[in-house]
Parts: sequence; structure tokens; C-alpha cells
Amino acid sequence: MTTPQRLFIGGEWTEPDDGHYEVINPATEDVVGLAPEASRAQVYAAAAAARGAFPAWSRTRPEERAAILDRAADLMQRDFAANAALARAESGATTGTARSMQVAVGAARFRRYARGALEPVEEAIPPQINEAGPMGRAGVLGALAVRQPVGVVTCITSYNNPWANPAGKVAPALAMGNTVVVKPAPQDPLSVYRMAEALAEAGVPAGVVNVVTGSGPAAGEAAVDSPDVDMVSFTGSTAVGQRIAEVCGRGMKRQLMELGGKGAAVVLDDADLDAAAAGIGTTFSFYSGQICTAPTRVLVQRGVHDALIERLTAYAGHLPVGDPAAKGTVVGPVISAAHRDRIESYVELGRKEGARVVTGGERPAGHDRGFYVAPTLLADCTNDMRVVREEIFGPVVVVVPFDDEEEGIALANDSDYGLIDYVWSGDVARAFGVARRLRAGGVGVNTIGRNMEAPFGGFKRSGVGRDVGSYALHAYSELQAIVWPG
Repeated sequence: MTTPQRLFIGGEWTEPDDGHYEVINPATEDVVGLAPEASRAQVYAAAAAARGAFPAWSRTRPEERAAILDRAADLMQRDFAANAALARAESGATTGTARSMQVAVGAARFRRYARGALEPVEEAIPPQINEAGPMGRAGVLGALAVRQPVGVVTCITSYNNPWANPAGKVAPALAMGNTVVVKPAPQDPLSVYRMAEALAEAGVPAGVVNVVTGSGPAAGEAAVDSPDVDMVSFTGSTAVGQRIAEVCGRGMKRQLMELGGKGAAVVLDDADLDAAAAGIGTTFSFYSGQICTAPTRVLVQRGVHDALIERLTAYAGHLPVGDPAAKGTVVGPVISAAHRDRIESYVELGRKEGARVVTGGERPAGHDRGFYVAPTLLADCTNDMRVVREEIFGPVVVVVPFDDEEEGIALANDSDYGLIDYVWSGDVARAFGVARRLRAGGVGVNTIGRNMEAPFGGFKRSGVGRDVGSYALHAYSELQAIVWPG
């Protein structure tokens, strides 16, 4: 039997007050390991440890913070194979995804923010000439905008990437001089403890990084409402984000929220349909559609509607579904039985609403164990259907036709969400014109790729704030103005 995992609080590996719970492999339904159940008191202790460590860490030389983050990345790379195997086992990601998109990206983010720790935190403001008056004599006032660390940051991370998502929070927060309490998703928390081990070995001082877990909402709630916490960085559903925001509002805690998405893929009649189908098809193939940025809502101009449906159907039909550890597998399981059932209920709802199931819609054959969902394409959809309006978070693509460009833009913007949208067109100027009118935090023009220095975050119910690149350093800092007479 695997050794039960302990909590990481104040630099010590600590036995949990409330025992352990099983972490399940989504592909085999076997037990991967035992994760600790932190009590509310232990979560508060973690926040108190972070509070105690903050004064010294925030005053640490940026070069020292950079060196620790760099060493942590080295250690993550040293144990790369074991880290990737664990990530695959607890998240259900394929071997390729676990290696390249989870562990490799996680280590790369620590490297990026090792450099980020050295970025300037002061910006000169042009001098201002003041006339004599009630505020004093005439003179010239200089000013400096200084970015200061926020304090103690709670990082609540998502299950869809147990390396890259936590690294994208922890690394910039530490680079800016904050201390952290990390509360990973309950489904796959063990990878985050490996990250904590690397940070501890790299020399991060006691209390600067703390990791607490729980199978239910109690640990996360304590990590949000602790009086020692100054900021909450959360990735997850809009519904949970709203509840966290309410608690933060009562304490005026800072927030960074990366919430749900229902990405619109606007396919115009002059688009390269093969390229569009390949991009949209990543909803089927990349981590079984459990990605908030996925182009799940396809809005296609009527003249090319049937041709695109044909290509998407063919794309889905050529994707090997199976054991994520097996060579050649593209589509693995979703995270849990409960989530599989939720996705299947949405497909059934789509049928009842009048959508046509073009491909998929049934549990893949030959998978008696594991939480598998077949890549599914729903056509004949309208914008008022729940399957079109609500985030399904699985390998399900819905298609809505439109007549002209104006209608396509209106349909794209008629959504509670606004994380990342996409435009495909053979006319780049036309595509950019459409992109500028979309109410989304990001727009991909003829690509699903991302520039990892560009700001990332959502409009509307898709979130609050921006991170990635230097924007993450800004997100984990407060601006202070220093003014003096010239």
C-alpha cells in the first residue's frame, strides 16, 4: 500500500487531523495514493505560518528568490519521469500531455518567474508642477509607482492540470515576495505535494509555501476565510468562484479568478476548414475537453456549415480512445465517475432540446473500467439550448449556424462567458475586425495557440484579473505611490 501523504505546514510534514482519502486513477479506478484530510484548524495554521514567514520573505533579495525558484525547476526536471507518471495516474491525462503540458510547463513556469523576480518593480511618473494653494507652496512633485507584494495568497487550483496550474500561481506569487497556502483540487492533489517537496529541497524558507488538502469543500473554505489571508487566486467553476468572491468581499481580500468558459469558434465562409476542424477538434483530443479555453461552441457561416460538420466528424472518428498510458492514445478518461455522468446527462439533454448527435453520444465500447466519454458532436443547435449556453467541460462540441458576420458576432457575444474566443477566416484583416468586437479576454485568429507572455483572463463570468507573463507579477502585487518634492 502506498505511504499516506502528509500535509505541508510551516516547513513541516504534518499528519492530518481528519485522516486520509483515496485518490483514484480515472483510467483504471485503482487507488493512486492517500491524500490528507486537513482540519479547519490545520488550514488556519498553514495561513498563520504563511503570515509569520511573510515579513522576512518579502524583504529577501530578488536574486535569492530567483535562485530558489530556479533550483526548484531543476529538481522538478530531475524527477521528471516520476512526476509525469504520477500526474498521468491521478489526472487521467495521456502520457504525452502529462509530460509536455503538465510537468514540463510547470517547471518552465518556475523558470519564467525566476527571471520575473528580477523584473523592475518601480516605475517613474512624470513630474507634476503644482501652483501655490491650500496644499502648500508652488513646486514640482516627483512620483514613483512601486509594486509591493500583497501578503499571504491562497492558491486554489484546478484538477485539469495539477502541475501547470499551481505553478502558474505559486511561482509568480513567490517571485513577488508573497507567501502562499496552496489548496489543490481534491481529485489529483498528490502532484502538488511533489512540487512542495522540490521547493523545500530548493531552500524555500519554512512557512513560505504550505499545502493543505481535503476531499470536500471545508479545507478550501478555511483557506479563503482565514483572517491571515490577503488574496485568493482561484481556478475553477464560475459557481464556486462567485461564492469565494462573496467571502473575499466581506474582508476586502484581493482576488484573481480564472473561471468557466464556453469558447466561441466563429468560422467564416472563407476559412480554411481543415485548419478550423483541427483547432476545434482539440476539444475532443486535448485532455478530453476538460479545458476552460476549449473552442466548444462552434458558430459557422451557413455556406460552409455542412462541410465543417463533415470534417469535424471525420476528425473525431480518427481519435484513439483508451488507456492514457498506452502509446497512441489521444483521448483518455475524464476526471471522475461523477463528471462522466454529468457530461452524459448534458448530451442527453441536448437530444431532448432537439440537437442532432452526429458522432459520439454513447460510452466508448470496451471500457468497462475507467471514466471514458466518446468525442461527441452535436449539430442543429440553437443559441437558447442549455448545451450551447452552459459549460459542459468534456469532449463535446456544439454547432450553431449563422447567416452573416453581424449575426455571428452577436451569437458569440450572447453568452455569460468570455474567456477565449476564436475566429477562422482566410482574410486576416476581416478576422481581426471580428476579433476586436468579441467580448472575450482573448481571441485566437486562425489558431488555438497561446502566446505565454500575453495577458490571460476573462470578461463577464469568466473571471476577474489577468495573469501569465509579467501580468501575473502585477496580479500578485499592490501598487504603492511614493511622492516627493523635486
